[in-house]
Amino acid sequence: MNGCVKVVQLNPSLPGPSVTTAEPENAWISRAAQPVAGAARGPLAGLAFAAKDNIDAAGFATTAACPAFAYEPGANATVVQRLLDAGAALHGKTNLDQFACGLNGTRSPYGPVPNAIDPAYVSGGSSSGSAYVVATGQVDFALGTDTAGSGRVPAGLNNIVGIKPSKGLISTRGVVPAAQSVDCVSIFARTVDMAARVLAVAQGFDAQDPYSRRLLLAHTPFPAAFRFGVPSLLAFQGDQAAADAFDQAIAQLMELGGTPVSIDYTPLAGAADLLYESALVAERYAAVRGFVDAHDAQIIEPVRGILNAGKAYSAADLVEAQTKLRAFGQQAAAIWERIDVLLVPTAPTHYTVAQMQANPVVLNRHLGTYTNFVNLLDYAAISVPSSLRPDGLPFGITLIGPCGSDWQLADLGQRYHHATGLAQGATGLPLPPPRPIAAVAKPATVDVVVVGAHLAGLPLNSQLTERGAWLVRATETAPDYRFYALPGTVPPKPGLLRVAPGQGHAIAVEVWRMPVAQYGSFVALIPPPLGIGTLRLADGSQAQGFVCEPQALQGAQDISAYGGWRAFLQAQAQQQ
Repeated sequence: MNGCVKVVQLNPSLPGPSVTTAEPENAWISRAAQPVAGAARGPLAGLAFAAKDNIDAAGFATTAACPAFAYEPGANATVVQRLLDAGAALHGKTNLDQFACGLNGTRSPYGPVPNAIDPAYVSGGSSSGSAYVVATGQVDFALGTDTAGSGRVPAGLNNIVGIKPSKGLISTRGVVPAAQSVDCVSIFARTVDMAARVLAVAQGFDAQDPYSRRLLLAHTPFPAAFRFGVPSLLAFQGDQAAADAFDQAIAQLMELGGTPVSIDYTPLAGAADLLYESALVAERYAAVRGFVDAHDAQIIEPVRGILNAGKAYSAADLVEAQTKLRAFGQQAAAIWERIDVLLVPTAPTHYTVAQMQANPVVLNRHLGTYTNFVNLLDYAAISVPSSLRPDGLPFGITLIGPCGSDWQLADLGQRYHHATGLAQGATGLPLPPPRPIAAVAKPATVDVVVVGAHLAGLPLNSQLTERGAWLVRATETAPDYRFYALPGTVPPKPGLLRVAPGQGHAIAVEVWRMPVAQYGSFVALIPPPLGIGTLRLADGSQAQGFVCEPQALQGAQDISAYGGWRAFLQAQAQQQ
């Protein structure tokens, strides 16, 4: 892209070509009269995107939602250039809470950005415009930034996906800093697949970014039977609809194989409080110090107050705050010994634009209840839609993992999102079929057919689940088997024997899928006369499953007529 592109500025206070009125939704600050074409070929060819207006794009003024701050960048931000090189077309720059200070989308001289589902409500910020143009289908994806939750809260409030990558995974060179040591470029899309495709292109080390890192990412999914943390302290600001929606989210994640684990939220909350209530806020002042000192009156409130608050702290105060943050991080590290992923509400409630403007500081802080700690403690996160509340407002959840868990989070986030059956953003379009996350390598697996005490809910089922196995389906064998209750076994077990055609029954079974790496240790637990052999199922397929040595069945009770072990146990219980 070069400086000759024709740009339509959507606010007359900016220099350059302009129109007299902004678009009603206030989502754009500037748009190209013709989209800025990317490379003719590439993994993102044919896709349209927007960039938050604190991210440089040559030919567009970068305003950070402050007209007096506006400048003309000489080059694209690293992330914008990578997207253009991958074939995506840039359509313009989007509105934001000024200098990325806010989580609500109302702190901009270009006007508040409304919620895409219900315009009476806030869009969430600071990446408000980026979320809106994605949710309404104006672009395929958009770039935001995330320091305290700005890549997640707007996603949760607008029924879209927001990826907040590990710090340093995407270069922030060419991004107006908010708090540079914890800033991230975020990605908004209507599906996880789209956001993941963008992440695959956008990521990469940048030697010209002092905070860029060469990160080792996990490429295997979370275990099929995973543990997810639930905060011990949950606050929804009296919003019962949000509380109910989070209960539904917990149940939904359990259906996907998760086991909830209550975690001590105290160190996470303590870290979150430091973001604005300690000397850490000095980094926000430092990011734009020269402009703040020279143009204080041209910064809107409450952004001006936040930035100026950073002037009051000494270097010693900052060291003390950083030490406190390290202490909270050490305490929080123990959480990950008990869980694979952390589940939180993306935002605890949803406010109207009028409510937010009447009480901008306190209500904004509420929106960051479950986001502020994530970058400070060096975690990765993805916000995905969860449900529509009875009042029609979107409710989103955020899955959080340790640094480097980005692809694992995308894989689980996609499974969760598609299980909701929600439409895409505010478009009304159904979700497309899910696609495998290309960077996630699924482990080799083997299907095991179980017929007795290993069935779901029965005494030996834990031998499967503790090895990461998951239930694929319940079915029956081909009608070629006899079924016996083995005497003297603890816990009681059946034996399955294949017989000549016409002499058997179809027996109820379950098919469980297990990582190959765990298969050997499972088979080693099987005592004689039981063993593993090849079973033929009702659909004609074959799989490894439990069989029994024929000599052990002499004198055993033939229970074939019951059609399965559960039916036999139920009959036994009724007779007692």
